[in-house]
Amino acid sequence: MKISNLLATFVQFITFRTSHAENSLSNGNINLTSDLNQNDRQLFEALCQFLWIQGGPLPLIFDVADVVYTKQGITSATLKHLEAIGLLIFDTNGFVKKGFGKHTRLFYCGKPTKIGFQHDANNYLDLGHVVLTERGKKLALTYQTPRNQEFYEYVIKRWFQQGLILSSIQIDRNPRTDFVGRACSIKE
Repeated sequence: MKISNLLATFVQFITFRTSHAENSLSNGNINLTSDLNQNDRQLFEALCQFLWIQGGPLPLIFDVADVVYTKQGITSATLKHLEAIGLLIFDTNGFVKKGFGKHTRLFYCGKPTKIGFQHDANNYLDLGHVVLTERGKKLALTYQTPRNQEFYEYVIKRWFQQGLILSSIQIDRNPRTDFVGRACSIKE
């Protein structure tokens, strides 16, 4: 199969998956959870504790085998199930968001974290293995999930290790505390 044919097939596949998931939302008055059972709703609510906001909800699922996710019931199998019911797209290759300038802000549980990139323009951010469908985004905005401090610190540490410059009001900084091996930030 030629590369151009492979690319065309991939684009058709992604377009089909996205439009198939969005067809269930063709009527704007539809109840977003009407076809979800209690277990599906609970599973999606568990996923929502991993959402950051930057223009829209972004579930940051970097390593589906990491205990920060698995102890909350988020695994490869549960993500595939949520994909099958049209709430997200799961890809083992992952997703990135491109086009950032020198700085951006992402919000976790309503509180900002400022990210500084190494370059002045054309920066990108690794989003992990999951993006929400339009239905998933709309449904995610209806949940009010509790903050997961362990997950927040996991993401901050990951970004810090990638060389990003971080500033947040969500981590208390004690100058007398030894931060060896931990990501820390400076309060704004």
